[in-house]
Amino acid sequence: MTGRTDTALIIGDMQTGILANHPFSRAPVPPMRELVRAAREHGFLVVLVRTELRVSGADVSENNTLFTAFHQAGSLFHEGSGETDIIPQLAPRPEDVVITKRRTSAFAGTELDLVLRAHHVESLALTGVASSAMVAGTLYDALDRDYRATVLSDACADAEADVHDFFMERVFPARGARVMTVESWLGAL
Repeated sequence: MTGRTDTALIIGDMQTGILANHPFSRAPVPPMRELVRAAREHGFLVVLVRTELRVSGADVSENNTLFTAFHQAGSLFHEGSGETDIIPQLAPRPEDVVITKRRTSAFAGTELDLVLRAHHVESLALTGVASSAMVAGTLYDALDRDYRATVLSDACADAEADVHDFFMERVFPARGARVMTVESWLGAL
């Protein structure tokens, strides 16, 4: 391990299929590109998270109506479809970590916590789509696991702008997260 390993940049669900089918998800790409460049420059761990479900549906419970709908909606979240690939603008490098999740939170049923602790990470900078789903779920899990968490507001997006704003202005700060713009966070490095 080289560089600073106390901070990780987490980028969630920036997948080719999501960006192709949900235009709101494209807005965070330019700030994310700058974040990835700066994180690597500062020796931070870069973690790219994607949602992927088994084609057979073995990992989808009928009790989970959201993920059942995701699975039944075609190949958008199916393993091996190509639609779950991280977008080329954020292509992982060998030193980056790619986490495959099968639920909303990047911690649920994944090795994310293990990887972060192996790198002695204590602080997370969280980005991704959607603000009210992946970002919120991962943030709550991170805070419950005693990570310091910052959500980078302009590197997140939600289908509804007012929902995004509500989470950034009210919900996340009330839960104990810092909310900053990418420019502010980079300026504090």
